[in-house]
Amino acid sequence: MVKSKSMLTEECEMNPYLEERGIEVVETDLGERIIQLKGQKPSHIVMPAIHLNHDDVGELFEEKLGSEKGNHDPTYLTYCARLSLRNEFLTADAGMTGANFGIAETGDIVVCTNEGNADMSTSCPKLHIVAIGLEKVIPNYECLAVFQRMLCRAGTGQPTTTYTSHFRKARPTAHKMHIVLVDNGRSEWIANPEHWESLKCIRCGSCMNTCPVYRRSGGYSYSYFIPGPIGINLGMLRDTQKHSGNVSACTLCLSCQTVCPVKVNLGDQIYLWRQQLDSFGTANPQKKLMCKGMSMLYGSPGLYNFGTGLAHWANLIPSPLMNCGLNPWAEGHDMMKFPKKPFHEMIKDLEK
Repeated sequence: MVKSKSMLTEECEMNPYLEERGIEVVETDLGERIIQLKGQKPSHIVMPAIHLNHDDVGELFEEKLGSEKGNHDPTYLTYCARLSLRNEFLTADAGMTGANFGIAETGDIVVCTNEGNADMSTSCPKLHIVAIGLEKVIPNYECLAVFQRMLCRAGTGQPTTTYTSHFRKARPTAHKMHIVLVDNGRSEWIANPEHWESLKCIRCGSCMNTCPVYRRSGGYSYSYFIPGPIGINLGMLRDTQKHSGNVSACTLCLSCQTVCPVKVNLGDQIYLWRQQLDSFGTANPQKKLMCKGMSMLYGSPGLYNFGTGLAHWANLIPSPLMNCGLNPWAEGHDMMKFPKKPFHEMIKDLEK
């Protein structure tokens, strides 16, 4: 089976399921094909192999596809991938695609790509299978005109994708087309008054592109297969116990919900998830203790002034005692040097 890029089938772990039953699955999107050959998961929902450079891909293709040794030119590597995939398209028994949108009024399945691999996956094999999440169904063509343009501009900065393909029924001459509508928890999520807006996501990836944490740490630092701000929220909807650690990967700068084309309140939702960690039993006990201490400190002006006035004495503590395993800050930083006077005292001196 040749397969176009689909984050929904990643969610359902479709590839391992089929392979365990003797069905060979070949990813045909170039980025997906690269990480399939490498045995990895996508690190971005639009550009799944964004964490790899052309040398990484060149060495992989030398090993897996027998490409010319030392030739890591991107144009040449793309040519090698096309040669490899051409026979897969022509000999496949089935083709599988996801769907960017499903149109309720007409029954169209709309797939947006820049490589044409979805069209090859649907036109060569005699069987076309579509997997589409319930949230991707929109009312009509008027809505599609809005959503498609938002998706392209927010996802890749294009006015439109190279290919926007519509599939309404199977082609003639004994071809078949099956559409699988996937719930997988979505009916429960949409009933959640605080977090239903995550289902408005059109998977453009713009929240990841602007997120300071994702840009620094990459997709594999998150436990859910979708990383970044939207992945934090979807992961918590999926399994609060397993993915609670992701909510700390957010500065609450709200850049994500500022750029989101469909106005998902991503940062607000992450803030709400943080308030619920204690009820889930996944709150960090150290942070809880620190918050109680800070609440006591900031709630008492006298105690605050006394503590900040004596803080500079901490500079006398030997570095091995301060920068040790008991101080988590010391794992990536040296402790700061405290000034002899706290900031508010310095301001008073300047005003005199």
